[in-house]
Amino acid sequence: MTRLTAISNVVISHAPTPLEKLTNLSAALGVNIFVKRDDCTGLAGGGNKTRKLEYLLADAQNLGADTLVTIGGIQSNHARQTAAAAAKFSMGCELVLEDVEGTPKQDYYQNGNALINRLCHANTHLVPEGSTMDECVEQLLNKLNKQGKKPYFIPMGGSNELGSLGYVECAREIVQQTQQQDLSLDHIVVATGSGGTQAGLLAGFIAQKQTTPVLGICVSRSGAEQQHIVEPLLQQTLALLDLDRDLGIGHVHANGNYYGAGYGITTEQTREAIKRVAALEGILLDPVYTGKAMAGLIDLCEQGEFAQGQNILFIHTGGSQGLFAYQQEF
Repeated sequence: MTRLTAISNVVISHAPTPLEKLTNLSAALGVNIFVKRDDCTGLAGGGNKTRKLEYLLADAQNLGADTLVTIGGIQSNHARQTAAAAAKFSMGCELVLEDVEGTPKQDYYQNGNALINRLCHANTHLVPEGSTMDECVEQLLNKLNKQGKKPYFIPMGGSNELGSLGYVECAREIVQQTQQQDLSLDHIVVATGSGGTQAGLLAGFIAQKQTTPVLGICVSRSGAEQQHIVEPLLQQTLALLDLDRDLGIGHVHANGNYYGAGYGITTEQTREAIKRVAALEGILLDPVYTGKAMAGLIDLCEQGEFAQGQNILFIHTGGSQGLFAYQQEF
């Protein structure tokens, strides 16, 4: 991927992250479940946003920015990793966060990712009732510019074509690791929300002429709605790699059967998946992303959608820090 090497990035991730088999879960399901441990990328606990921030931070530096500005929910994993990246690179950090209706409130505002944001000295701006996130961001950027600062805005989840390059690189890692382990994958499963992780993986596999299907388990919307988010982002990422945008046609698959009532709101299946993986493998999933994705993977295995003996790779995108904001759910 010669075009990728020509695009600036900084080094944050503890990469390559491990790719390992979940032996006990595999035995329970009759399917060979492997996991790509992107919860181990480092940066205030790690997670998938760290890879995206490697490219976004380089762009911010090249533009002379001194302050990172981003958006998300109060327990956003992306906000936490952005706050940590800003600290690491001696930049200011401004987080525009909104409350999520239906989430547990006992620890939601002070624990988990919210606690880590404060430890990293990020400034949090809660979206007031009656305002939109876009309005708050515009006001904040204007204020920072008037103060003489040079803000750099990062979209939700770091999910634009530049951020998606982090998962083009992850796809390269996966191909190398499966070759080293003499492992042939039948399916890849990943939580999909803002879309950059799924789009980047697909672009990376397309660039390497790999055809393993990537199924996104939706965390906040229907499969059809999610496809409409990922498809254009995939095309933009392919174009950034100097590849034909049309190579992505037909590659985006999303399952919206497991997100429940909405973003950040757990389901019984999610809680059971989190408890099951912790008990069987000692691996922590989160209530917002990976718990829902694993709930979908387990159910699809039990329903026979994934055949006995197939090799399935689960992308662990991190987020276990959020568990501490959801303790009343458990």
